[in-house]
Amino acid sequence: MTLPVDVKARKELPVYTYVTEYFPDALLAEVAVAWQGNQQHNPGEKMHWARNKSPDQLDCAFRHIMDHAKNPIDTDGQYHLAKAIWRLKAELQLVIEAQQDKPSA
Repeated sequence: MTLPVDVKARKELPVYTYVTEYFPDALLAEVAVAWQGNQQHNPGEKMHWARNKSPDQLDCAFRHIMDHAKNPIDTDGQYHLAKAIWRLKAELQLVIEAQQDKPSA
């Protein structure tokens, strides 16, 4: 997906408002998970998604959801749900990319 060029369509994507006003605490928890994961999997490197290092997004997401039911905080101090959200967003990104790569009928 890319931002549309059409002015009306662009107005229908209030990205800044969504990011800053809807779930600011949840977003910060998710960013903390991303940063900590980068330190674990890519020490010393700029923050990035090392896609090949743990590709089982849905299994990981649902394990974190199950763990959340027992204790909302993982052993590393991060929220299980923030980890699940990160994994679900990763899966959504992959699905969108796969759809974009498909030739139109």
